[in-house]
Amino acid sequence: CFGDLDKSIIDELPPGRIPPKTTVISDDFLPNIYHHCHQILLKKEQIYIVFPLIEESEKIDLKSAMEGFEQIKQLFPNHTVGLVHGKLKPAEKEAVMNQFKSNNCHILVTTTVIEVGIDVPNATIMIINDADRFGLSQLHQLRGRIGRGQTPSNCFLVSKTKSEMSRQRLNAMAQTTNGFKIAEYDLSIRGPGDILGKKQSGLPNFQLGDIIQDETILLAARKMAKTLLAQDPNLTDEKHQRLKVTLQAYKNSSIGKHLN
Repeated sequence: CFGDLDKSIIDELPPGRIPPKTTVISDDFLPNIYHHCHQILLKKEQIYIVFPLIEESEKIDLKSAMEGFEQIKQLFPNHTVGLVHGKLKPAEKEAVMNQFKSNNCHILVTTTVIEVGIDVPNATIMIINDADRFGLSQLHQLRGRIGRGQTPSNCFLVSKTKSEMSRQRLNAMAQTTNGFKIAEYDLSIRGPGDILGKKQSGLPNFQLGDIIQDETILLAARKMAKTLLAQDPNLTDEKHQRLKVTLQAYKNSSIGKHLN
């Protein structure tokens, strides 16, 4: 039902961009990273520190952005630390972001509200806490906030997970900055879910084809279908009668009626 759609591929960074280096670390290694951050701040560069929650959760053992904000202020007393999250009013959020853009705020503690639309080329460090709690595409979007200038940048994925699958996911992030490869890896793990339903993960009940592994075949089939429709749109040719009967049966099925 999506055969008439095209896809566009943008597989190059804008000129002058240097892909950020990504490293997976444990909580125990954070003091070393903070020491490195002090050196970065002396160079007048800036830092993002991302947390998955706004406030401390009693149900989930995750450090919140507000708790992290207080800790970061103590660790970096000689620098200005800002806090941005989704519960702030738009004007408050914009004020903090403007301070960060003008380098009057040196460290920005934040949730995923900076995932898109933020361009601060002077920010060269990103620390993502509890990185295993984020999806791969979301991590890729967050990481895209650094490496926007001509200075080398580093993204640190902090995790204490013991799950082998989670470790594999994070290592996949560290191995490439190619969004297509990351999306394919994420799709192969989670599955696409239901195209027409509400399920957002898991494998669909396709009788034929795999949307990841069989892309070449699916595109070839699409090309053949377009050629056939151009030559015989009503399928009146005798050699197309079996196909016409099959399509009519599909149209009368529950799925076909839903699409109509």
